[in-house]
Amino acid sequence: MHRLFVGLRPPAEIRQRLLALMGGIPGARWQTDAQLHVTLRFVGEVERRVAEDVALALSNVHCPPFELELHGVGEFDTRGRPNAVWAGVRPHAPLEGLHKKIDQALVRLGLEPERRTYLPHVTLARMNAAAGATSRFLADHAGLASPPFAVGHFLLFESRLGREGASYEAVGRYPLR
Repeated sequence: MHRLFVGLRPPAEIRQRLLALMGGIPGARWQTDAQLHVTLRFVGEVERRVAEDVALALSNVHCPPFELELHGVGEFDTRGRPNAVWAGVRPHAPLEGLHKKIDQALVRLGLEPERRTYLPHVTLARMNAAAGATSRFLADHAGLASPPFAVGHFLLFESRLGREGASYEAVGRYPLR
């Protein structure tokens, strides 16, 4: 089985800016440079044949290149308990358009459509019940911003879960045109 997702990797200088923010939440599991990405579509676990079909379908997704920038921070929670902090990206419109095209391509393969509302972000840390409060981190970095950066391609990643969290390997690269 192959655990797949489609995403974007911010350029090195943007990732360095994000890595410099990390800290200040006791017990948080901070992402590594290799884990920093914007998810466009989670695929999930699929057989090899389906993984090959996904790779082929993504090569037929067409979208012009666009620019993004970092914008603010936030958190996801489960029943009022934070489980992740993230950096926002904007503008949302080009990401939402690309997300929709990718989703449609995968649905044509027979995969289930994405049901969750799409909120583009870069996960910075994951938290369990033992992690400390996020409020100070969120307040300190609320004004996060970056210069615009070009997005000229998206990637198909294979995710492997391990003791230290997930590791990601890009297994396909798709230019925007």
